[in-house]
Formats: sequence, C-alpha cells, structure tokens
Amino acid sequence: MKPQLQDLLTQLNHPELVRQVEELDRLLTKREQELADSRNRIRQLETALDSRGAETAALRRIGEAIGHVVNTDEILPVIAEIATQVTGTESAQVYLFNDARDTLILRASTDTSLTDDKGNSIKLRMGEGLTGWVAREKRHVAISAEAWNDERFKYIPELHEERFQSILSVPLIWRGDCIGVINVRTEAPNEYTNTQVQLLSSIAGQVAGAIAASRRYRSAEKRALHLSTVAEVSKTITSNLYLEEILQLVVASTAQTMSFKVVALFLIDEDRQELVLKAIQSNTREYAKKPNLPVGEGIAGRALKTGKVVTSLDVRREPDYRFGELAEKEGLTSLACVPLKVRSKTIGVLNCYTEKPHDFTEDEISVLTTLGNQVAVAIENANLMVKGALLQEMHHRVKNNLQTIASLLRLQAHYAGDQSPVEVLNESINRVLAVAAVHDLLSRENLDTISVRKIGESILTATQQSLTAPNKRISMRVEGPDLHLSSHQANSVALVLNEMVQNAVEHGFKIANEGEILVRLIEQPEHWYLEVRNTGDALKPNFDPQKDRDLGLQIIESLTRGDLQGEFRLQSEGEYTVASITFPKK
Repeated sequence: MKPQLQDLLTQLNHPELVRQVEELDRLLTKREQELADSRNRIRQLETALDSRGAETAALRRIGEAIGHVVNTDEILPVIAEIATQVTGTESAQVYLFNDARDTLILRASTDTSLTDDKGNSIKLRMGEGLTGWVAREKRHVAISAEAWNDERFKYIPELHEERFQSILSVPLIWRGDCIGVINVRTEAPNEYTNTQVQLLSSIAGQVAGAIAASRRYRSAEKRALHLSTVAEVSKTITSNLYLEEILQLVVASTAQTMSFKVVALFLIDEDRQELVLKAIQSNTREYAKKPNLPVGEGIAGRALKTGKVVTSLDVRREPDYRFGELAEKEGLTSLACVPLKVRSKTIGVLNCYTEKPHDFTEDEISVLTTLGNQVAVAIENANLMVKGALLQEMHHRVKNNLQTIASLLRLQAHYAGDQSPVEVLNESINRVLAVAAVHDLLSRENLDTISVRKIGESILTATQQSLTAPNKRISMRVEGPDLHLSSHQANSVALVLNEMVQNAVEHGFKIANEGEILVRLIEQPEHWYLEVRNTGDALKPNFDPQKDRDLGLQIIESLTRGDLQGEFRLQSEGEYTVASITFPKK
C-alpha cells in the first residue's frame, strides 16, 4: 500500500475501511505478479517458438539440400554451413568414420582445408581429442571458454584452433551407432544454451539419417556396377575374340565401371621370370613404357606370393613400390593388385589404380577377385585352344619330318662309303635328335615359335654326348641374342645347325684334341646371321666347298637355299674355321 494512502486511512480512524483497502491492495499485488508471470511465460514460449522455428527452418534447409544431393561429399559442406548459421557460431567441421570404424576423417569444414601440410586427410583415432571422445562416448560436449585447457583436447594446427574459445561437439547417431561427429566453435567465450545443444543435436540426427541413406544408395549403385562389370567380363570372355582383344576389353570395362584411372594386366614370363604388360587402359602412355618387373618384387610380388588381393592407400609412400616417381607424375594414388589364379597356379596380376586415396571395400575386393579368376580361366582356355591347334598341326609336321628323316637316311646310306656303321648311326641319330628338339620345344612353348638358342643348346648337348671322343676336350656354347622362328623354319635351322656342329667335331677336331666350338647368333638390319666357329684343325689350303661336297654340306646347302632362302659359307678367319648361314627375317 502506498504511504500517502496509509496516512489518510490512519487519520480517518476507520478500521473496517483500512482492512478493506489492505485486502484490495493484496489482490492488486497478486494480480500484478500473475501478470508478470504470464508475461515471462509468454516470452519463454516466444523464445521456444523461435527456437522451434529456427530448428524447423534448419531441418527444412537440410532436407532441401539432401533432396537435391545424393553424394555425401556434396551434402556435408552444406550441413557445416547451416550448422554455423543456426547456432550463431563462426566455424563448423564434420567428421565421419572410415569403413573400419576406427578412424574419424574430416570430410567438411567451413574455414579450412581438409588436408594437412603433407596432403593427407586430417584424421583422429577413436577416443582421440574432444571429437574422438564424443564419438566413443556417444554424447555431446559443450565448453564455453578456453577449450584448449580441457584434458581431452588435441591441437590440430591445420584447423587454427588457437582462435576458438568455445566448442560444441555432437555425435551423429544412426540406429544406436555413431557414424561421425559435428563440431561448432566461436572465437569469443560462449555459454551454449540447451536450445543450441538441442538444435545441433536435431541437425546431427537428420544428417546421420541422410548419410546412412546416401551410403546405402551408393552401396547399391556400386554393387549394381560391380555386377555389371562381372557380367560384361563374362560376356567378353565367352565371345569369339582373340585373347589380346579379350584382355583389352577386360581392362577397359573394369576401368570404366569401377572408376579406376589405370587398369593394367601383367602375365608372368616363365623364362625371364618377369611380369610382362599384356593389356592396359590408361589416358597416359608413360605407365605402359615402364620396364618389366621381376617376379617376387614389389606389391605385385606380395600378391603373387600370397595369392590374395594386396591394396595400398598410397603407392607413392610404399617402400617396395619401384615406380613412385611415375605414380607422382601421373597422379596414381591407391592400388589394388589382384592375382590372376587358375586352379592353384598364379599366372599374373591385374593392377587397378585410383586418382584419389581410396579404401577398397570388402565388396570391391570380392568383385576384383572374381574378375581376376575369370580372366585367368580365359587365358588358360585360350592357351589350351592354341596348344590343341598346334598339336593338330604338329601331327601333320611330324609326318612331313619323318619323311625328311627317311630321305636323309637314304642319302646317308648312299654316301656311307668307308664310314663305320657306328659313325653312320651316330650322325643319323643326331639329325633325328635335331628335329626332335624342335618338336620338344614346340610342345612346351605357349606360341607357335621356337627359340633358336634352345635348339642350339640341345644340339650341342647331343653332340657332346654322342660324337665327341672321350679323349677330346671341346668346350661348346651359344652366344648372341635369341631368335624365334616358326616351326617350319626352326626345323630347317635345326638340321643346318646340327650339320655345321657335326662337321666342326668330325673335321675340325680330327687331329686336335682340345679347343672350342662357338655357336653365334647375330642380328642384322634385314637378316639373321648364324655361325659355328671352331678352333680345331684348319681347312685344307686348297679346300673348295663346291668340290668337296660331303653329305653334311649338301644338306646345309639344300636347306639354306631352298627352305631359308639364304646363303651358306665355309671359310677360315684367323685361328677359327667358320661355317655360317645368312637368311632374311620374316
């Protein structure tokens, strides 16, 4: 009651009136308090309504962003921007777990790069720093000032965290699992209200659902692409194409459907024990020029040894990867090296490179393993088909070569003269063995070509065993680059080489008891040059190959001029006697 009114009532000396006025004053005071409480309640409701409106607006904006974008990498920057706007903060970051769910990777930020000074994505282990703690505990953290003094804090220079006093960190929870964390920060101290915490938590829930849906969509899309790749490769393998075309289509379809920058297929060369490039899909020619890799070295060596897919997040930082500079230059980062296995044998590898760092999922590895097995079976089937065709051709060639041997035996019988039966038989045996060496090699090689070096080694071995007398010490070897010929040419070269070696033993070492016989292969621009030189007895001073034509020289002349379309020479060169043939390349 006001003092003036109290004084007036006292002067009137009217107790009842005083009582009534006092009661009225109490009622007025009560009504004023109720009115004030109502106004406070209205203000609270208005604040809550504003908060709900802000939350609704934020969720609506997030919904609109999600509705227009399916790719997570495009959604997250939008979410980070909205988070700062609705919470009135200056900075926001969004972290997501990797596939192994043990590492948080910074995927979006409003004010910094997503990589450190070495180009690596910024990562935190489970429980590391405030962000890692929130992910592990699945509950939010709100620090109003000097966040760096919290014992859970971890300083990351790339995020310039020294600028920020406060932090609000909220987990992204989907169906009970934490899939990431969203952080907001302010440069000045800031006491985060329940409204802000609730608002960011609502955003986190919406984002978690969107990310989960995006991942399911991407997973389904990838699975469809993977199945498409397998189906395309299966169709290619069963088509009526040559092996080279099949392999090229396989690497092309794999690169296209699985978004690899480079896909290269290597097969093992058993003789050289190297991985040889057979097919490649790439926009650069530099990768195709790299040298063959010895079997057992590098990442491919590990894949061949274990028989399992070997992956690398960044080949440029692998100590046993030999082509780091090339990878740096061509922008190759992650690698999946797939062994090509058929039954228990590994015949090569399929290298699949990505441009950006990529963790290969179990589904991707499973698809690549299936592709590798399919390609290996296709290669094996192609080789079996070639060998089957070669066997049919060999039956025909064996028949022709047997006729050739029969003709040689008739000539041998005609020219036998004073030779002993043992000498005649040994010469004939060596001619048969020369032809047999060609067929033996043909049955073991993958292609319809024969190595002249291997023929020479077989002939020298047979000659050493059957024609060289025990008291003769003759060293024999083959020198020069290898030469591969068709089986028909190889038969003729084998017989010619056999005769030249036999003549070297019989005539060059008739008197001499030691020396050497050297078989040399020399490549000329348009011809091959094959010679047999020995350090034994020299030719007679008046020797004339046109007049002194024994059976061996007749065989050499006939095969060189007829089958090989070349020339034969026999001459002395210093201490050597040299028998040689020159024939054109084909």
